[in-house]
Amino acid sequence: MSKSPVDPVALTADLVRCPSITPVEGGALVLLESVLSAAGFTCTRVDRGGVSNLFARWGHKGANRSFGFNGHVDVVPLGNPEDWTVDPFGAEIKDGFLWGRGSTDMKSGVAAFVAAAIDFVQTTPPDGAVILAITGDEEGDALDGTTALLNWMAAEGEAMTDCLVGEPTCPNIMGEAMKIGRRGSMNVFFTVTGVQGHSAYPSLYVNPMPAMARLMDRLASHKLDDGSDHFDPSSLAIVTIDTGNPATNVVPAQCRATVNIRFNDHHTSAELIQWMQTEVDAAAETFDVTIDMKVKVSGESFVTPPGPLSDLIGAAVEAETGRRPELSTSGGTSDARFVKLHCPVVEFGLVGKTMHQVDERVSVAQIQQLKSIYSRILADYFA
Repeated sequence: MSKSPVDPVALTADLVRCPSITPVEGGALVLLESVLSAAGFTCTRVDRGGVSNLFARWGHKGANRSFGFNGHVDVVPLGNPEDWTVDPFGAEIKDGFLWGRGSTDMKSGVAAFVAAAIDFVQTTPPDGAVILAITGDEEGDALDGTTALLNWMAAEGEAMTDCLVGEPTCPNIMGEAMKIGRRGSMNVFFTVTGVQGHSAYPSLYVNPMPAMARLMDRLASHKLDDGSDHFDPSSLAIVTIDTGNPATNVVPAQCRATVNIRFNDHHTSAELIQWMQTEVDAAAETFDVTIDMKVKVSGESFVTPPGPLSDLIGAAVEAETGRRPELSTSGGTSDARFVKLHCPVVEFGLVGKTMHQVDERVSVAQIQQLKSIYSRILADYFA
């Protein structure tokens, strides 16, 4: 069993060198399984649907309490490789930063909590269990990633009492924010169908575009809410309207549009769908067209109320950075939306300014600092 401390910067670099673009594993989980197994963790690969995942536990199954970390090692595509000034998978260190795809989102976070967990259980073995749930399907459809791990855990009697997701949470300065919840997210796809015809003969066509214009105006001009105790106001954005029609003398048969909604805890996806269906039916009747609506819900709104878990993490962050993190629910979705069905969950990680960008990079000092924060969280949790 390995007893030497794990360098989170070196581990981040090794992970960045694994080209794990979703859903390709790229060697990242093989590396982590080797490191964790050598440190005494019981590791299980939980692969499903062509996606690779890793469950690792130190301590006894069914322990009275267990602290969990969740994160992902899959990364988004590079974009145009020629736009990068460094090798995207080279993990070059220069100017105080470690460069490469996934360095910020979120291989550094995974490396930090792996290093913290290993050092903690080897130097001060806790009365309880430490669990790491690491997925390869967060940047994709997320159908066979953390959900697969949680399903497997339920079937095997494995459980986390509390969980920290190591996603980047700080906008500009280390320690300034932690996330206690996330807005719900859904995409809605509309297709309005009329009758194609010559634009000079109105009696021979049914134009789908006025119906679409009316529907989009009704949706976009509707005020969803004024926000709630922990959330900003919900938002609805029209992201595309398209007919694919290059001709000026032809009225097309169809028009399509897509809407993205980020909603707070005033709503559920089902309630929003019901509201939109009412508007769809009204527009279809008014303009004598048919309107098809398809919905993809990425996640419901949720919040972990401020309490022992957020207090614990906030105190550890403040002790290491001098800043008490703001409790936030901003940003997109994360796998915390799945974990919240299993146990209380809070997110804290480093500054995420360059995530998903060309020349993604992470401060080397922040990686070390993040490991120190995670180490303190573990020590305080099991104190």
